[in-house]
Amino acid sequence: MIPEINYWAVLIVTVLSMGLGALWYSPVMFLNRWARLARIDLDKKGAPVVIPMMVAFAVTFLTAWVLAGSVAIAWHFYGGAYFGSAVVTALTLWAGFTAARFITHDVFEGRPSQLTVLNIGFELATILIMAIVIGLWPPVGTV
Repeated sequence: MIPEINYWAVLIVTVLSMGLGALWYSPVMFLNRWARLARIDLDKKGAPVVIPMMVAFAVTFLTAWVLAGSVAIAWHFYGGAYFGSAVVTALTLWAGFTAARFITHDVFEGRPSQLTVLNIGFELATILIMAIVIGLWPPVGTV
């Protein structure tokens, strides 16, 4: 069975997630704290950001697509409200995969725990935005 996916919702949450990332890691929010904790010199001229942004867009789309498919599968399996399935599935996947992997890698790499919290906080905000939109806009014919 191939799960039903609303690709418009996936595309929209991809763009929303990129926008959230631009805000989260901006001077208005956490750029300076992130740079200090990650030991990044903001005054140093870096490589162009075109390739990293394209990669970020692609993997964000992939995350949204996997979440949308996982929500559809969970909804079919457990039943209930589509929105509830989206939020519970998103939180479960975030905790079991994203947060757990971030924590594991950051501990072994000796990264500051504040940096880990900052980054997994962003990932939580992102996955919740994805869950809200996907949950409120299920694929046609599912609900």
